[in-house]
Amino acid sequence: MRKILLILIVLAALAAGGYVALARHSSASETPTTEMATTTTLPSPPSVCSATSCSTWKNPEPWSGATPSVMTTVFTPFTAQPTVRAYAAWINTSTTDIALYLGYKGPGPSRLPRGPQMVPVAARPRLLAAFNSGFYESDTAAGFFTHNTLYFPMVKGAATLIQYKDGSVDVKAWDGGKRPGADVLMARQNLSLLINDSLPTKSTSNNALWGSTLHGVAAVWRTALGIDAQGSLIYVAAPSQTGHSLALVMSKLHVVRAMQLDINPAWPIFVTYANRGAKGPSLFVPNPNQVSTRFLYSSTKDFFAVFSSKSPGEPQPW
Repeated sequence: MRKILLILIVLAALAAGGYVALARHSSASETPTTEMATTTTLPSPPSVCSATSCSTWKNPEPWSGATPSVMTTVFTPFTAQPTVRAYAAWINTSTTDIALYLGYKGPGPSRLPRGPQMVPVAARPRLLAAFNSGFYESDTAAGFFTHNTLYFPMVKGAATLIQYKDGSVDVKAWDGGKRPGADVLMARQNLSLLINDSLPTKSTSNNALWGSTLHGVAAVWRTALGIDAQGSLIYVAAPSQTGHSLALVMSKLHVVRAMQLDINPAWPIFVTYANRGAKGPSLFVPNPNQVSTRFLYSSTKDFFAVFSSKSPGEPQPW
């Protein structure tokens, strides 16, 4: 009788939207106290509220399935700047693969093969999103590892987006050697951590540490990528931001760690696709310096692409 009751409880939990999950590699996730599987709720975007209202997350790609893998929202982060909008995208890392591609210039010169320099045609049927990466290597030394190739050595302590072979993802300060270990699929570094332990780092108070800006203006377009307590990624792009204010924007999205990506008006870009096969591309970040088809042909700078996952830890399309 007890066994029947237990089965009924599990079935009820699944019907309510729960799923059976095992431990993730990401240190942003909680570690189970036993080896037994536990029932938990599906990852979801954070609540983002101002003094007067809460933002609504939308699924820009309903074709991708009943449970969205990418969701977007636009919100006003600071009441003192009512015209400044932040553009946030939430990425469910349990259902996606995060790929990293070189451009024909970015991240820097290399004699190694540069790969497709765009989203591979064969992978476009499961392309969900694409967005900007970090600085050129000439602007700041940073590790770059993708497709089992180390293009630039890893820098100890640098903020790093990592995808592991078990399918999990993390954003953290690099604590390994110059070459990633065998458990790493992809790693891209840029500067130091913007957020750590859910708080802006001390270095954000010195704006000079967060990149050279157009015309030397302190507050410019900036982008960032963070990880929340569920192990989901959150991308943000916003105009009129300093390093510190960008960290505050990321804090409002409840990330536990975050890194700054590219800055200045030319580079922020986050593309979604209205239909399967990379059809109906749309600029979620309204940047007149970019085009929605940017990553469907050879790109100047390196970039990230988000694909629906076929199996955890699979090699990225190349």
